Amino acid sequence: KIFKQNFVFLCFVSTQTLCSKAIYWYKQNIGETLKLILALYKNTPPEYGPEFSNSRFNVNNDKNFSNLMILKTIQEDEGIYHCGITEWINAEWSGTYLLRTSNYSVVQQPTESKPDRTGDTVTLECSVLSESQNEAFNNVFWFRAGSNKSHPNIIYTDGNRTDQCEKRSDHQKRCVYQLSKNVSSSDAGTYYCAVATCGEILLGNGTTVELGMILFYLLPFILNYVNIKIIHICLKSSSSQSKLCLCVLIITQTEADINYAALNFSERKTRGRRKREFTETSVYS
Repeated sequence: KIFKQNFVFLCFVSTQTLCSKAIYWYKQNIGETLKLILALYKNTPPEYGPEFSNSRFNVNNDKNFSNLMILKTIQEDEGIYHCGITEWINAEWSGTYLLRTSNYSVVQQPTESKPDRTGDTVTLECSVLSESQNEAFNNVFWFRAGSNKSHPNIIYTDGNRTDQCEKRSDHQKRCVYQLSKNVSSSDAGTYYCAVATCGEILLGNGTTVELGMILFYLLPFILNYVNIKIIHICLKSSSSQSKLCLCVLIITQTEADINYAALNFSERKTRGRRKREFTETSVYS
């Protein structure tokens, strides 16, 4: 596995072979036929195939080895490289598979999102950076891992969309994928984008979505920094012999900007010596 490095293939040959036999180097992509890279005939200069040149493919014969060097490997260099040695009807063959490591990076934005209320729209963005202009991303998946540590669930897939890609430089391409949804209380959790390309699955760093959590954080703060006053007020009507009483619980701020009040309403009506209670209501705000 290599990335942007020089790579050397070794093919064992005897000193006598280098003088009397032909050496061939081929490349084979998966599912395709062999393509000639170069051919060496005795001590003559190498002859390159139509798709290859000495600008990136060099050959050197050293003692008992024929060395094929690829300069600054790219993704398209991945494949099987064959070394063939022939002399009349005799042939020797060997092959090496070159697997190039990924040159992608996946970035998610934002890393945290806190919508104010249910129904708000949250937009998550997944950016894929690549150093090859010819590569296409097969599929993009979105997963959500719930806040209760449940297993991630796939929620959306997006196929290859070339209109979302832009060329940032001669050697870099950027593709952007977005997920927009109206959130509800059950949508809290961490969202991940996953890009499947070239036999690999690349995961983003994740975006945490929280909804209405500030109410739970604020409650202990309210209870710790308050002053409490209780006021009892009664109003009596002389004509109807009824009385309206208000019990007011006032919680005022100390150092925090918080107000809390509880009201208790009771109504009593008196006829003669018998007293009858009607309704009693408590209101908190």
